[in-house]
Amino acid sequence: MRLFIALCCTLLIAGCARSGSDTDAPMTVGNVDLERYQGTWYELARLPMFFQRNCIRSEANYRLQDDGNVAVTNRCETKDGEWQQAEGEAVPQQAGQTDKLWVRFDNWFSNLFPGLTKGHYWILYLDNDYSVALVGSPDRDYLWLLSREPEVNAATRDKLLDEARQRGYDVSGLIWRGESEPS
Repeated sequence: MRLFIALCCTLLIAGCARSGSDTDAPMTVGNVDLERYQGTWYELARLPMFFQRNCIRSEANYRLQDDGNVAVTNRCETKDGEWQQAEGEAVPQQAGQTDKLWVRFDNWFSNLFPGLTKGHYWILYLDNDYSVALVGSPDRDYLWLLSREPEVNAATRDKLLDEARQRGYDVSGLIWRGESEPS
């Protein structure tokens, strides 16, 4: 568990150090109603990343707090059938802008270096009924296809893939729910 959390921190540091400039950053959705966004989201697919390398199923739960920030609980089922969990918080990168958030997980490393351990959480696409979303980083290194349900139909999957491609993400290496990263 400690290794999982430490790896989350490493990813976040790397993501912050290599974030893209505003001129080449992907388009986001604009205003997000965080009250509607809260709840459980299932990861349908993701780009490979070190801290999720052993995950075959992941989900996130978001809870809007009184201060307008969002409490984050990420859970991951490993290839061995174990569940790992990390707690964190998401805050707007700019006041009043709810589609670009900083996420920081609560662990010893982030408590020592809070400014270094926050990562981009940009909401790139969100359907009208808040049932599917596309989330990524502005450098396009990280991408998650999310849904309120563990599975979606082919048309929804294709829509998410098209939205990702339109924003400049390479979707050829996506790892789908139930798959593990190649060794």
